[in-house]
Amino acid sequence: MADGVRTLYGALMLVSGAACVCGNVLLLLLLLLNAALRSDTLSLALSAAVSDLALGLATVPFAAYHSLAWPTRDPGDGAVCQGSGFLFLLLQTSSLHSLAWTAADRFSEIWLALSHGAVWTAWRRRGVLLAVWAFSVATAALPLLGFGAYEYSQQRSLCGLSFTPENGNMVAAWAAVAVAAPILAACGLNGYVVYVARKQARRGTFTCNELHCYYVPANNYLRSSVVMVTTSVCLLVCWLPYISVGLYETFSGQESPAVTAALSTWLVLTSAALNPWITCLTQTRYRAAVRPSIRRFIQMCLCSGTALESRPQISAPHLDSANRISMTMTTATRPKTPT
Repeated sequence: MADGVRTLYGALMLVSGAACVCGNVLLLLLLLLNAALRSDTLSLALSAAVSDLALGLATVPFAAYHSLAWPTRDPGDGAVCQGSGFLFLLLQTSSLHSLAWTAADRFSEIWLALSHGAVWTAWRRRGVLLAVWAFSVATAALPLLGFGAYEYSQQRSLCGLSFTPENGNMVAAWAAVAVAAPILAACGLNGYVVYVARKQARRGTFTCNELHCYYVPANNYLRSSVVMVTTSVCLLVCWLPYISVGLYETFSGQESPAVTAALSTWLVLTSAALNPWITCLTQTRYRAAVRPSIRRFIQMCLCSGTALESRPQISAPHLDSANRISMTMTTATRPKTPT
């Protein structure tokens, strides 16, 4: 890889890592501290956010360090490289499958509107979450057991699944089951929800409560589908180049150009940074929760420097008020002299 491309790749990784950590920390705080944002899919949303945050803390700094700290010695095939590759594959799989099951839950709210609560119980959601992480751990452990391999790639500056003809079975199974299946499922289910939203927006509807019925504008349905369209486009744009490059290197036996490999890897890691910002910026209820939190944080930062100076100014009115109250009580309780 050329020096300029390597430096640019490392700088982009640093930017993506910072955006990933900040976005996912913000999303986790919003989900945990705001009761209005908690829903039945909270566990799946937390799973995706935790996976993306771990990618931003573990894999992205690894790639940034080995691309910027050149000349550097390759980590080789030791324990550090094997552990980094294991975490990379584990967190990728858990994030994708968590997003896919979140889309399935949204789809069932429309398809099984009357029996959604009976189908998606709390125990079943916990079972789905446990199955997602069990599948992710099993998939990431296969290269450690001999089915596939982890190796350091100089073009990508990180340790990951080896895209070589010897590991063709593992790469094909990983691309089909661990990556393509959840992406296609999420995009298909989100597409159906968007189709229903557009169909509902054309005819409109009335929502009734105990007091009256009111018309729901068409824009409400269209705005609710923005996050699903954006998530689907993000998944396709970020993952298709990475899968294509991996399959090409595996079945052709040739290395792809360094720029292509670096760009596809940066895109797939950037998806972990885009997911929380898409959720926070495209949904009205998340924006409504972000604004007061940011405003409160800014006020705390501005007021922390003047807290000591403002205390003496506030104490004087309190003393005057206390003196006036005591004088009033003394005058009120004093016996009147006869005239």
